[in-house]
Amino acid sequence: MKTLYTAEALASGDGRDGTAVSKDGKLSVTLASPVELGGDGAGTNPEQLFAAGYAACFHSALRLVGRKERADLTDSAVAAKIHFGALDGGAGYGLAAELEIALPGVDRQAAEALVARAHQICPYSNATRGNITVDIKILEVAA
Repeated sequence: MKTLYTAEALASGDGRDGTAVSKDGKLSVTLASPVELGGDGAGTNPEQLFAAGYAACFHSALRLVGRKERADLTDSAVAAKIHFGALDGGAGYGLAAELEIALPGVDRQAAEALVARAHQICPYSNATRGNITVDIKILEVAA
């Protein structure tokens, strides 16, 4: 891989209950375990950060392939859900992802083709492929 950009961040404190700061200072968040995992939920958590990053990255990939196809990307959007859970057999924890996609300016067939191409070029999709389950749903297309 030819590196084009490197993001750097430092997490400190008590892991899920601490802080995370990017090297350039543009990201600075308080981390807190969610209530569902026994925390107080008073900050963000790694899964929320992953969901935001995956949604933004996939949407960018989708818009890139859409522009190349001259597709109508008006009001397109990507929502990501990151699921955290115990792995079968008690060997630690794992993640799964869901992407929900809206492409109201294109028909179902075009949407499916655009999403498939975006999934091939998105860095998050490439990083997760073969490592976690990623369920992609197209929720909105042109009638």
